[in-house]
Amino acid sequence: MKVLVIAPHPDDEILGVGGTIAKHVESGDEITVCVVTKGVRPLFSEEFVEKSREECRAADRFLGIKETLFLDFPAVMLENVPRYELNDRFVKVIQDLCPDIVYIPHRGDMQLDHKMAASAAMVALRPKYKHKVKKILSYETMSETGWDVPNAGNEFVPMVYSDISGYLEKKLKALEFFTTQIQEFPSPRSIEAVRALAVYRGSMMNMRAAEAFGVIRELV
Repeated sequence: MKVLVIAPHPDDEILGVGGTIAKHVESGDEITVCVVTKGVRPLFSEEFVEKSREECRAADRFLGIKETLFLDFPAVMLENVPRYELNDRFVKVIQDLCPDIVYIPHRGDMQLDHKMAASAAMVALRPKYKHKVKKILSYETMSETGWDVPNAGNEFVPMVYSDISGYLEKKLKALEFFTTQIQEFPSPRSIEAVRALAVYRGSMMNMRAAEAFGVIRELV
């Protein structure tokens, strides 16, 4: 089975789907991560960008991800990219890879890059193209999900729980590669906070640890 994880920024794939990715890999599934944006000047130095990308490659290799794609759209400035250009790139990625399952960020996330990546992904995931994806799930991202203006449209509603009891430690070790991103507790981008969310999601299903997802579409 082919799996595509769309990550607005390096590390989103681990924060939201890291344990489930490890499960997919152990099951023999083929995983591709598509990182949508790249930091650009004057907000990010070239040294910072290259270091964060190498951290991403290392973390993805550690989990057994087959390939990490970088689309190079400008981070924190994604709204300046013509919509047709962003949509077309997503269509090309999905039609070239032909994944069975696609994980996308929650559209109600605070960060605009997350919202726009989710929207562009849904344009590309319309079932009018030659390849039709069987399942589309949205994932939550610590420090982004749940911080936007509270309303029904922004709320993350868990519908599917992936048991990562045996994979949580691997997820956390993958996160440790991101020295440019991980912060000290009580920051939501700390190892402790990510562990706490996994334990909380697990307890909702009487499991030791879980990742939660929203169901957007499934072909049965």
